[in-house]
Amino acid sequence: MPVFRLPDEHIFPPPRLAEDNGLLAVGGDLSEPRLLLAYSMGIFPWYAEGDPILWWSPDPRLVLSPDELRISRSLKQTINKNLFTITLDTAFEEVIVNCAVIHRTHAGSTWITDDMMEAYIGLHRAGYAHSAEAWSGKKLAGGLYGVSLGAAFFGESMFTKISNASKVTFISLVHQLVQWNFTLIDCQMTTPHLLHLGAREIPRIQFLEMLKSALLKPSKKGKWMFENP
Repeated sequence: MPVFRLPDEHIFPPPRLAEDNGLLAVGGDLSEPRLLLAYSMGIFPWYAEGDPILWWSPDPRLVLSPDELRISRSLKQTINKNLFTITLDTAFEEVIVNCAVIHRTHAGSTWITDDMMEAYIGLHRAGYAHSAEAWSGKKLAGGLYGVSLGAAFFGESMFTKISNASKVTFISLVHQLVQWNFTLIDCQMTTPHLLHLGAREIPRIQFLEMLKSALLKPSKKGKWMFENP
């Protein structure tokens, strides 16, 4: 399949036209309208520093149904120790910066470029991007961020400074998403720890059907806070 070069107009080719590795298109921008359109079509940006913007729609796709979350016995024991205070949308910019730093430190580069950070901070201010944070005292121990549309949450990245901090954060977020009747968490790329938490790979066509259904529900915009069951 050819890789499509995007015009200035906010359009994307159908995800089914992506290459075998999931690459669909190149170019365009990271404006709010284009990003929201991309996520609504099951497409996301991912590229290295110095490269043009690349847009992906992998097949298969790693997803987690919030009500299928699995928590190991050892992780339950960690949660029960109450080592962390978990918050939502309290330190979005600090979370995304830490995600970029951690990936750059371990991999030598990061897809969370300055332009990406600026774009997602913009989505956060518009009420579409959200963060979850784990605190050890007053210090940020871990966190994650992603985008929310309808009843779908698209996980972007996470980091941890203290063992299990990001896992506890993710589990706390998933429990809240269940309470809010979210039906889909898009994990994008397959990782062992997400598989252990209950995520599974599904064909892209099935993912797009799940996404279509999730987008029928209204988006939960604005600042998120934990709510009592």
